[in-house]
Amino acid sequence: MEQRLKKRNIRSALLGAFVLSAGAFPLLAQSDGLAMLAGLSKGEWTITSRDGAAARRICVRTGRELIQIRHSQPNCNRFVVEDGSAEVSVQYTCPGNGYGRTSIRRETASLVQIESQGIADGLPFQVAAEARRTGTC
Repeated sequence: MEQRLKKRNIRSALLGAFVLSAGAFPLLAQSDGLAMLAGLSKGEWTITSRDGAAARRICVRTGRELIQIRHSQPNCNRFVVEDGSAEVSVQYTCPGNGYGRTSIRRETASLVQIESQGIADGLPFQVAAEARRTGTC
């Protein structure tokens, strides 16, 4: 009887630990830290697409400007998927204008690699690009 009670207590403790740890992961994934982006050099950045499209310039103040390169509206909802020291991935939804998922890998404080895909203006898009700090803004 005592042995069965011990086993049940151990199972209950393990189940409780599993439930608590499983519940913590979505909270971690939803944090909005993105410290890697905050550490990028501020200023004008040039985004050069690998598909030969014309390069475009943006002013980077927080680093987050690089997340929504095909959706310029500010009212998009973001979900942080990965928040690493050298790479971040963010999914976002822009009401009435589609959604996207962007991964940004830092090579230096002034050079990153960007991959993004989703739907913008009702059409699918896929971007592979390099972004480099090119001046002040």
